[in-house]
Amino acid sequence: MTSAVMQSEVVRFLIAGGGAAAINWLARIALSQVMPFEAALLVAYGIGMAVGFWLYRTFVFRAAPRASAPGQIALFLAVNAVGAGVVLAVSAGLIAALDALPLGLPRAVAEALGHGFGIAVGAVSNYLGHRLLTFRAAAPQTL
Repeated sequence: MTSAVMQSEVVRFLIAGGGAAAINWLARIALSQVMPFEAALLVAYGIGMAVGFWLYRTFVFRAAPRASAPGQIALFLAVNAVGAGVVLAVSAGLIAALDALPLGLPRAVAEALGHGFGIAVGAVSNYLGHRLLTFRAAAPQTL
């Protein structure tokens, strides 16, 4: 893969992933009105994943050979399960750190900051996982 193609793919990933992340983040804020933070985070992550799969498959990793959707979905879910753990751990850690500081931040602000930072950190692991596993280019066939 040439450098220009790779850079273009990274840019497309950041745009598509940013859109899916925004949906994830906004859904979590809305869901937090009716469920605990951790549950809202995981449900919102699922919503963002559904949007992300479609965007990544359609717009980001379009040079990758079209593997079967069920096979890609299984890998996508596995990569995102790891990503969800990263997002949850980073989010909870930052919220705890913010709560420990004498800043007097409202809980909703600490949750929004923690979740946003968690999404950003999770994006790195997701890109690598999707590039190397979910949407990897097939090895050339030799006869």
